[in-house]
Amino acid sequence: MSTPAVAMTIAGSDSGGGAGIQADLRTFAALGVFGTSAVTALTAQNTTEVRAVHPVPAEMVVAQIDAVLDDLDVRAVKTGMLAGTEIVDAVAALAAAGRLPNLVVDPVMVASSGARLLDPAAERRYLEGLFPHARVVTPNLWEAQVLLDREITTRAGQREAATALLASGPEVVVVKGGHPVGGERGDLGEAVDVVATAGGTIELRRPRIPTVNNHGSGCSFASAIAAHLALGHDVMEAIEHAKDFVHRAVAGGARWALGAGHGPLDHLGWEREEQA
Repeated sequence: MSTPAVAMTIAGSDSGGGAGIQADLRTFAALGVFGTSAVTALTAQNTTEVRAVHPVPAEMVVAQIDAVLDDLDVRAVKTGMLAGTEIVDAVAALAAAGRLPNLVVDPVMVASSGARLLDPAAERRYLEGLFPHARVVTPNLWEAQVLLDREITTRAGQREAATALLASGPEVVVVKGGHPVGGERGDLGEAVDVVATAGGTIELRRPRIPTVNNHGSGCSFASAIAAHLALGHDVMEAIEHAKDFVHRAVAGGARWALGAGHGPLDHLGWEREEQA
């Protein structure tokens, strides 16, 4: 086997194993990419709740990133939960210096309950500090609403939000549609992501899978994009492949009974192996 491509995740640790660093590293491994990491926060959580969050000092986050970049040929970087203004600023400074190649920013700022995880100053730093240096930005609907300070209740609104966020500087914006919105076609039966580029918007549609096991789907989507960029795919190929990967992983874990709440995805294709 030839030497694998290397990707990095800069994100929080999920003690329940479904999202964050844990989901990112499983995604990298599933796609044949060697995963490295910088932990931004420790969380005490399971499938039903987040009980505590302990941010890592920004200088320690930078030390982890520097240690990896000084030794390994990192081809793509994904950011997840950055846990506060100081960490956002530190990562943005590294991005501005050109040290974070093929940067995919998943702006984790709203919990699945709808509660905001960052203060407004940190939210603005994403727009002003990180997005201008990103190849791809992947907010969900709630995060897009926070970033733009507007409600998104229709497919047209989702398209407008993706286009508006593109103006902040990234090459591509994907406003994820894991939660249904209305619109001219509706999407009760489909999960629809809107992709905005300089050439306009397109929609990525896949059948919606009836399951509560979707914890970590956003993390996995962003890390799958980073993995495919590390492998040398162009950005639209990477996004399409990532959409397919997450769809398969959600389908694989749809009937699992891990925990009492929102369970994890089948990143490694265990269900497919069982059926083979």
